[in-house]
Amino acid sequence: MKLDPFYLIVDSAAWIARLVPLGVKLVQLRIKEMDKAALCEEVIEARRICAEHDCQLIVNDHWRLAIETDCDFIHLGQEDLAGADLDAIRAAGLKLGISTHDGAELRTALAEKPDYVALGPVYPTILKKMKWNPQGLDRLADWRKRVGHVPLVAIGGLNPERLPGVFAAGADSAAVVTDITLNPDPEARTREWLAATAQWR
Repeated sequence: MKLDPFYLIVDSAAWIARLVPLGVKLVQLRIKEMDKAALCEEVIEARRICAEHDCQLIVNDHWRLAIETDCDFIHLGQEDLAGADLDAIRAAGLKLGISTHDGAELRTALAEKPDYVALGPVYPTILKKMKWNPQGLDRLADWRKRVGHVPLVAIGGLNPERLPGVFAAGADSAAVVTDITLNPDPEARTREWLAATAQWR
């Protein structure tokens, strides 16, 4: 499969409503703390908006809810992967993306035949505290060799200026959170990302 080179990650359907209509074609809904009823409403609304704009929606972690709401793509971190019912996920036909940070996690991920593998943080990130140091472009290039034909997503500290190096190292898609959501003008920054990734689209 081919991923869009611009992979937006946001934490609400409201963000999706703001940014996806600008031309975003790949977005992850990443909500960590929310009761199930409210979360279900968020996923359903996100799915509606994405369907309207021909955008691929990826649901982070909540694989049961993704199945219940007829979504078709989930992303799992390593802890969530360990607790997920992969047979149920496969039976529902969901595509699967998996986070990795070191060699052991990559082996675990590849054993599940994912639809993509993510490596991060490539650069220092303020999104969350991590026990891993920035991976750098050399590690990204190494992951490119290891994953073979599996699409590779780079995440962590990315901005439009860093994209040429990231794609030259072998990434298929560049994921972004705070460079857009913390920007004074998220819409303008999203347009910058769309323009910056156009040559790899």
